[in-house]
Amino acid sequence: QVQLVESGGGLVQAGGSLRLSCAASGYIFSIYTMGWYRQVPGKQRELVASITSGGTVNYADSVKGRFTISRDNAKNTVYLHMNSLKVEDTAVYYCNKPEFLDPWGQGTQVTVSS
Repeated sequence: QVQLVESGGGLVQAGGSLRLSCAASGYIFSIYTMGWYRQVPGKQRELVASITSGGTVNYADSVKGRFTISRDNAKNTVYLHMNSLKVEDTAVYYCNKPEFLDPWGQGTQVTVSS
């Protein structure tokens, strides 16, 4: 079955960087658009970055210029490189296929301190 396993979160000071990873299994990873989402308590989950099978990327305005999404189809893994982190980036981060959502993984907590 489909499995999404996120990792790489942690506690970082504002201005710092983190790299998140999402390992996918159970489907043909390379043909799907992949996305990174984030959620804070009491708010809807939001899509912050996506990358198509061909490598076209899109970003939410709130992260544009600071976050970079990439993928390694040989490893069935999508990454989110986060730079210049802000306190408001604090959230649980998840990956999924925006066009065909799968069951959500456990996510990875990112906490940015001031």
